[in-house]
Amino acid sequence: MFDSQVMMSRLKDFDITLQEEDADIVVVNSCTVTNGADSNVRTYINHMRNLNKEIYLTGCGAHTKGESLFEQEKVFGVFGQSEKERINSLLNEKKRFYELGDLDFIDENIVEEFAGKSRAFIKIQEGCNFRCSYCIIPFVRGDARSMDEEQILRQIEILAANGFGEFVLSGTNVGSYGHRQGHSIAGLMKRISLIRGVRRIRIGSLEPIQVTGEFMEILDEPWLEKHLHIALQHTSDDMLRLMNRRNRYASDLKLFEKLAEKGFALGTDFIVGHPGETDAVWDEAINNLRRLPLTHIHPFTYSKRDGTPSALMKPEINGAVSKIRMKTVVETVDENNLLFRQRSKIPLEVLIENEKAGLYHGLDQFFNRVIIKSHDDLTGNWVTLENYEVRKDHNYAEL
Repeated sequence: MFDSQVMMSRLKDFDITLQEEDADIVVVNSCTVTNGADSNVRTYINHMRNLNKEIYLTGCGAHTKGESLFEQEKVFGVFGQSEKERINSLLNEKKRFYELGDLDFIDENIVEEFAGKSRAFIKIQEGCNFRCSYCIIPFVRGDARSMDEEQILRQIEILAANGFGEFVLSGTNVGSYGHRQGHSIAGLMKRISLIRGVRRIRIGSLEPIQVTGEFMEILDEPWLEKHLHIALQHTSDDMLRLMNRRNRYASDLKLFEKLAEKGFALGTDFIVGHPGETDAVWDEAINNLRRLPLTHIHPFTYSKRDGTPSALMKPEINGAVSKIRMKTVVETVDENNLLFRQRSKIPLEVLIENEKAGLYHGLDQFFNRVIIKSHDDLTGNWVTLENYEVRKDHNYAEL
């Protein structure tokens, strides 16, 4: 999101449209977390080529599939993350180009507006020092490095003055923010909260070891979202060791129970079907998962990434088995989410994102979807709901 806004702000010689059919040029800001993501990029590029668009590829996929797509002449140009601020001159190039740039760059761009968005996304760091056995990201994003703290604060001051009240702190491994500079994610959030106009701060995925004593001290702050996403990836210690993870189930359970006691909605990532996930391992994992007070889940079916240790591991898990396990994970957490919303007695603070057919959609402080029927235009507004109906996959209210 942040990278796309940076590129949009730099396009001085071009008119921007979000409607593909109106565009002559399409810039694909790609993800490469899974093989499926790469496959989707290739499918999309082929579709755009059939529509006679001139295509450029950037993002993580530029590092994994950019060279082959360039050699096959399926894209006109490929450029890496460090080159995105040069997008205007790159799109003016008359010759095809392949420029991945520098994996060690630190983004110094300041974004003053987020087109079509009610919340602002602030990139605070890039890269990751962890080496989980299944993950390709450190090889396409580089080691962890943090943005300058004063620059982050200046950007938020500008955005807050432009009317944004909710800020989402993002990055490859957000919880590692400031590790080289002697700063911390908790300290940064405290400083952000002092900026006039800041109403709510959301944070991207944290590792369990990054929920420090200092972070625990801010849990009661009114500006902190009441939802935390803490990446566990699995709930079997055998699998966590195979994945080269730093967390273990017993300490994860203790942490999640402590956070749940504070009233937090809790989400996590979970990988299903990683090599070595035998029936016995899975039975243990799902039983452990059911003990966790989870309300949100971002599940993945394991996707082999060439060049990672996991790609060489055995035994591989049958896709049909992984599909069944994935369904069990999702259903378990969906049930938890419904119970959480039914038990919640706290008024919901909702930031309205958009409107569809007279229904306004937004997210509350627990990162749950809320739909409001209203004759007034609520887009971009904050709404406090004391009376609402809890439905299966969202909360509903009429104003």
